[in-house]
Amino acid sequence: MIKSELVQKIAEKNSHLSHREVERLVSAIFDEITNTLSAGGRVELRGFGAFSVKSRPGRVGRNPRTGQKVEISEKNVPYFKTGKLLKERLNK
Repeated sequence: MIKSELVQKIAEKNSHLSHREVERLVSAIFDEITNTLSAGGRVELRGFGAFSVKSRPGRVGRNPRTGQKVEISEKNVPYFKTGKLLKERLNK
């Protein structure tokens, strides 16, 4: 599912909200999740899962074309851990 499909489904289920309002709400939720993760925080949605940030240490990699060693710097990556309810629904 892509963002526009999510907006469409929510708009269909909530006829009292306009498509534009739903789009703003979905964008606001995603922006808050992004801002919280950028600040090093954690976002937990009960029954769905938790978003957090993990740090990957720097390492030495190889250029697949030339085989040369390449330094890969440390970086932060988003991490998602599924909630219990979501796991149960997926494994029914």
